[in-house]
Amino acid sequence: MYWAGKRVLVTGGAGHIGSALVGRLAEEGAQVRVVDNLWRGSVEYLLDQDGKPVIDLEKDFINSDLREMRNSDKAMEDIDFVFHLADVVAGITFVFDNQPFVYRSNALINSNVFESAMRQKVQGLVYVGAACAYPHEKQNDLSHPLFKEEDMYPANPESAYGWSKLMGEYECSLYSKSGMLNSAILRLHNVYGPHSDLSLERSQVIPATIRKAIRYPTERFVIWGNGKQNRSFVYVSDVVEALLLAAQKGLNKGPIQIGTDKKTTIDELADVVIEISGKDIKKEYDTTKPVGDIGRAADCSLASSTLGWKPRVSIEEGLRETYEWASSHLKSHGKI
Repeated sequence: MYWAGKRVLVTGGAGHIGSALVGRLAEEGAQVRVVDNLWRGSVEYLLDQDGKPVIDLEKDFINSDLREMRNSDKAMEDIDFVFHLADVVAGITFVFDNQPFVYRSNALINSNVFESAMRQKVQGLVYVGAACAYPHEKQNDLSHPLFKEEDMYPANPESAYGWSKLMGEYECSLYSKSGMLNSAILRLHNVYGPHSDLSLERSQVIPATIRKAIRYPTERFVIWGNGKQNRSFVYVSDVVEALLLAAQKGLNKGPIQIGTDKKTTIDELADVVIEISGKDIKKEYDTTKPVGDIGRAADCSLASSTLGWKPRVSIEEGLRETYEWASSHLKSHGKI
């Protein structure tokens, strides 16, 4: 197999997407190293269904802060390939309440990782960008067609997080265009699935909605805004497939977005979650809460033509899988 014997570093590898990628790489015979400061990730996510580690945690897991250059250099030693997923991200409230912290943290992490990878002369690097970096005004135009990669400019992200992810794309492309680093850039839409953050403080819309349904009526089922805002939701296993394809087919090809062309409103999402729960749940709305951008969905023709990728998991199937994981997780941690 392509990854057999390759020494692969996954930054943020104990997180939501990273842990799924680590498991897949380990299955394919890669020698995987994970660096994660466990701000949102968990070593628990690096265990298989039988509770056994998918990597050698003593040797190949580094609890480290990549905002420090020396930590990035150490993590990169003797590495062939890098998947760079580490960043500071959370729900809307946290992002807007901590914008200087979010931007500076991500700028330092990105810059350190790119420079370390260049020094190590790795075979390639995949950087993970974010669709929330698209211009604020375009994401609030309900008549805007499906987003294409070129819609990113003129740049005007709404948040410091969006700017930090866009600047990561820019810096990564500088290394690539200068011949200093072979890199691929994936611009992800809203990713969901097992191992997402379920906390009250930092959860994003799908894990937060699922948590409320599982804990209802102990926790009220409150939707932020009027529920009409929409997103392009893509299941984590589809994203892992895109990451692996990007490593083989997407190097030095520029940004490629990964998402779906289906616009799912938060109301529609909530209705599916309620149906899965089997409960008689009353939806409430809080229009005083921040809702972020009004909506976006993806034209993934470039992902299809360049990577041979398309999403395979339906929103209904993905939500059911995520709900089952979240229910088990919350129960095992005494939060139901």
